[in-house]
Amino acid sequence: MIAKSVILILLLAMVISLGVAMFSMMRDKGRGTGTVKALTYRVAIWAFLLLLIVGGLYTGLLQPGGSLKQAAINTQQ
Repeated sequence: MIAKSVILILLLAMVISLGVAMFSMMRDKGRGTGTVKALTYRVAIWAFLLLLIVGGLYTGLLQPGGSLKQAAINTQQ
């Protein structure tokens, strides 16, 4: 449950980072570094999120949903 909460928080942080980048781009008219910093944070969050999901699936901490399990069963038949 904690892993899913962390994933949701990171997804929210990515959306906030995109909003900050958009606000910075509109405010500075593309001349500042705020947009680049916000998008860099977004990429870093994405990379950490990817590692967290892959690690969670590998260790069994996260379980795939029903549709993914059903797809795996259908391909084995």
